[in-house]
Amino acid sequence: MTALPDYFAFRRVVIKVGSSLLVDPVKGLRAPWLTALGQDIADLRARGADVLVVSSGAIALGRGVLGLPRGALKLEESQAAAAVGQIALSKAWAEVLGEQGIITGQILVTLGDTEERQRYLNARATIGRLLDLKALPVVNENDTVATQEIRYGDNDRLAARVATMAGADLLILLSDIDGLYTAPPSEDANAKLIPVIPRITAEIEAMAGGAASELSRGGMRTKIEAAKIATAGGTHMVIADGRVLHPLKAISEGKPCSWFLTGSNPVSARKTWIAGALEPKGVLHLDAGAASAIRSGKSLLPAGVKRIEGVFERGDAVVMRAPDGGELGRGLIGYDSSETMLLAGRSSRDIVELLGYDGRAELIHRDDMALGSF
Repeated sequence: MTALPDYFAFRRVVIKVGSSLLVDPVKGLRAPWLTALGQDIADLRARGADVLVVSSGAIALGRGVLGLPRGALKLEESQAAAAVGQIALSKAWAEVLGEQGIITGQILVTLGDTEERQRYLNARATIGRLLDLKALPVVNENDTVATQEIRYGDNDRLAARVATMAGADLLILLSDIDGLYTAPPSEDANAKLIPVIPRITAEIEAMAGGAASELSRGGMRTKIEAAKIATAGGTHMVIADGRVLHPLKAISEGKPCSWFLTGSNPVSARKTWIAGALEPKGVLHLDAGAASAIRSGKSLLPAGVKRIEGVFERGDAVVMRAPDGGELGRGLIGYDSSETMLLAGRSSRDIVELLGYDGRAELIHRDDMALGSF
């Protein structure tokens, strides 16, 4: 049998909470359950892990506040419910985690924010800074302005994208089922839980059913899609029963759940993506000092760039070349080509004077580069 990862060894964990767990369709917010989860999160952080939450529930909470009927909502009703519910949702998380001494930060995103490179870099930098400051990011889909996402989106796949963007090594999907079964348990009494999925095959995908509740926009099918995104990005994923009190503690104690394993890690998967999946849009020619610094694992600062080639936007991939013309590697550039040209050869202290705003000190952060010739 394939060995399971050590739950307590994960350094960065994303927890996805669905609407059906957070909100009772009649009574509203399930406060005791959320309080117990807050205690679990505090315990996880106390062990040294960074934690992020991807939370559904804005529409479900808002429709209760506004007195909207149960069942399908029109698009404008969903947006109105999200606008009201988002305030209640962020308040609930801030209060519950605040009781544990945890500061929260709210981030509203759409799928586009995790796919378009410039917005991806902005969101990733914000998440990283919040974690550096020991705050806990609570991420939700921006349902007040989204259109397609409200009708077709789901926070399972959004959570997977957030996990890979944040460099998480574990994604936990808390669900109203305790994992992946050989068939939908509601339809087949002989269905068996699959505890470990080393690789997502066509057979595994065929086991997925539909949405499980009226508040949920996802289902097992979207969880399998999330697992594909997460594992490709070097993130392990687990589907676990979120209906119990202290669901994270239950995972740590080995209660039934389904683990989707990855053979990579977030750093190597990200660097593979940078190296092979993105077409370079420009070239940076570096001096000897910068080339040496990069080889030793440092970020690229403006002072080390002698000249640039090409026209590129912030977030595009560029090639880094050593003084002899050899390719050092590739990276995601933090400025567009016109700004990079102004900054080349200058100190990071001159950024405000040269650009008129206080930008990031690095042209390419070490986490956004892959070394070697490709």
